[in-house]
Amino acid sequence: MGKVELGGIIKEINLQLVPDANVDDYVLVHVGVAISIVDEAEAKSSLQFLQQMNELDELYNDPIEEPLDKLRMTKEERVKLGDVIISKMLS
Repeated sequence: MGKVELGGIIKEINLQLVPDANVDDYVLVHVGVAISIVDEAEAKSSLQFLQQMNELDELYNDPIEEPLDKLRMTKEERVKLGDVIISKMLS
């Protein structure tokens, strides 16, 4: 697990798919999982695109937890399940 900062907001993410990621690297994150390491230019370009598409709103709003609440899973259980799914993807 690791942490990323975007626009002053810090999120915890899974780093299993990018084991070579280091502190201060730029990573592309999808649904809480870092999926690739990118250079600064690509990171800035991706951020600009997401801002233009208004896709960063979810960072600044509380996530809707209703679907996860229906599953009655704790955050720890969701993280463990995510780890299992990622491990299966890697095998």
